[in-house]
Amino acid sequence: MPLQYDGGPAMPVDLRSDTVTRPTAAMRAAMADAEVGDDVYGEDPTVNRLEQRAAAIMGKEAALFVPTGTMGNTIAIKLHTNHGEEVLCEAHSHMMDWELSMMAWFSGCLARTVASEDGILRWPNVEHALQTGGPHHAATTLIAIENTHNMAGGTVYPLEAIDEICEGAHERGLKVHMDGARVFNASAASRIAVDRIVRDVDSVMFCLSKGLGAPIGSVLAGTRKDIDRARLYRKRLGGGMRQAGVVAAAGLIALADVPDRLVEDHANAKFLAERLSVSPRLTVDPGRVQTNIVIFGIEKLGCNSVEFSEELKQRGVLANGVNSTQMRLVTHRDVTRADCEQAIEGIEQAIRRFRPQTISTGQ
Repeated sequence: MPLQYDGGPAMPVDLRSDTVTRPTAAMRAAMADAEVGDDVYGEDPTVNRLEQRAAAIMGKEAALFVPTGTMGNTIAIKLHTNHGEEVLCEAHSHMMDWELSMMAWFSGCLARTVASEDGILRWPNVEHALQTGGPHHAATTLIAIENTHNMAGGTVYPLEAIDEICEGAHERGLKVHMDGARVFNASAASRIAVDRIVRDVDSVMFCLSKGLGAPIGSVLAGTRKDIDRARLYRKRLGGGMRQAGVVAAAGLIALADVPDRLVEDHANAKFLAERLSVSPRLTVDPGRVQTNIVIFGIEKLGCNSVEFSEELKQRGVLANGVNSTQMRLVTHRDVTRADCEQAIEGIEQAIRRFRPQTISTGQ
């Protein structure tokens, strides 16, 4: 019998991403009642309120509502670079691996990557990788940091690391952009206000449609001059929406109602990691779980992540692999502690479908 996705008894526990959250009743009501206008003309009052509110929360001069985080990051790169320059980023950052090479396609820039164990760049490694330009080298003009870092398991940037990168970059005339898709998770985990976290970066993008639970949209914040230019780049990318107040209204609810409850998602992620760490056939370190993302290894099962995902789906758990031997679980508002218990049961059942991986002695 196939899984039902209509809220029936076979409703799966969806841990693929925090992008799968459904709008709350308050969001739906706000969307239905939203005051609207033509946002391309700057006449949508709800979008204007969202942008003003987002800028205030971030401590920036202005903000721009965009359809997606990828568009926000793409615009930021364009703002801070010229064709033929370099953007320094972490080797497994979202901008590097998951945004269709937009820094090259739209901005004509090369990614200069720096590897790290936990997804966090530190100034000494950054400084070593900077290119100053010349007859043989393109200059580095932008440093991009991701907070929290998705593929490292939702790791949070220490405030001193951000401050040191910004100070070093600005002394050299370089810009810093933060891919803060989950920066509110970073704030909840560190207990540091968002405006302090992003105080010294030149621009920041954050998603409304991940942990904050709105159905669509992200926001790019920075100086008023940069955001005025960003509005033109948004139009070039096809992101000029019209009566967008219908979706911006949900974003306003998300900013008002959701940040304080993100700690629940973090607690559920820690719970999942601790329970999974009991299995000798999985590789997971609960101590590395800082926010709402759990990454665990399945190399001992003798299967790949696609095969394991399919087994999980048959048991009412939706999860994706991040590579052939690692899985990712992401908690969010629509996942309860009971759902986590159900997911653990499904994972344990799926594990039993695979024989233990053995190593041949050659004898």
